[in-house]
Formats: sequence, structure tokens, C-alpha cells
Amino acid sequence: MLSGSRQKKLGVRTLDIAKRLLDYGYHPPTIYFPLIVDEAMMIEPTETESKETLDEFVDALIEIAHEAEDDPERVQEAPHQTVVGRLDETKAARHPVLRYEKKAIDLAGRQG
Repeated sequence: MLSGSRQKKLGVRTLDIAKRLLDYGYHPPTIYFPLIVDEAMMIEPTETESKETLDEFVDALIEIAHEAEDDPERVQEAPHQTVVGRLDETKAARHPVLRYEKKAIDLAGRQG
């Protein structure tokens, strides 16, 4: 269990840290649970993870912590390396898209 409460004082939320982990190639952990831990991040590696893999994950978290101090906007605007950027979570919760609609794209890249 980790807490992002120190980074929260810098304006970087646990959600921002989880999104930034995507840029490092890691699936974001469960956040804000359990509720009794402020800015909680539940890290649950499997028993098959090597020490090297865990060390690399910790190094990524340390790097993100440094970014939160030196360049908080970089963390707040993450992810930067994914196909889809940060979604508007409030809009997604209020107006969910519950079905997939295929759109044709011509050779010029126009939707039709």
C-alpha cells in the first residue's frame, strides 16, 4: 500500500500518478482504496514477478515523485505516450458510451 499524500501537497493527485504510470508501460494500480488511507494506491504484484521487475516499477514511482516536485504539470497532464489521452472522467461518468459504433474511414482519412 502506498499513499500519494505527499504529492497531493504539490497539487499532484494519486489519479495523476496512476495515469503517469501508463507512460512508463505499467498498468495503473487500484487507487483511492482502501478508503481509510488518504490518496491510497494498492500495489498487488503477483508471486511470479521478478525482483528486477519490481525494482523497475519502484524506480518508475520514484521518477514520478521527482517529476511531481520538479514539473507537476507533466504528471497532471499524463498520459503522454498512449494512443488515447486523458479522458474527461466526469463527462464519461455522466454520459457513458455503452455501445461501439464502427465508422468507415476513406483513404484520405475522412470519416464517412
